[in-house]
Amino acid sequence: MIVSTLTILAVAAAAVIFGFNIWLLRRGILKEKYAVLWLFVSMVAIVLALFPGIVRWFSNLVGIEVPSNLLFFVTLLLLVLVGIQLSYELSRHEAKIRRLAEESALLSARITELEERLDESEK
Repeated sequence: MIVSTLTILAVAAAAVIFGFNIWLLRRGILKEKYAVLWLFVSMVAIVLALFPGIVRWFSNLVGIEVPSNLLFFVTLLLLVLVGIQLSYELSRHEAKIRRLAEESALLSARITELEERLDESEK
């Protein structure tokens, strides 16, 4: 079996992405819940790069004539799902930040009120 340059490049790119994810995970930069997805994607990319017949077989199974179109579709679908997940996380964090800012403002107003009462009682 002759290994093509494209196969070597694809395996190398997926391995670099896998290694980079491990590095980010070990340093605590990337949370586990996000790393799992990217580690899975990079492992699938390595398998598909090593065995391109899997993509051809699956594209024939679902009725797509050009296997690369299947890869583009799956990649686009994955990116849309990641975008939705990140939007969801961002919305949750914005709501938490807003609530914390409101609580902080209420506590600050309460402290100011108590300080004023203390100053009045000392006079």
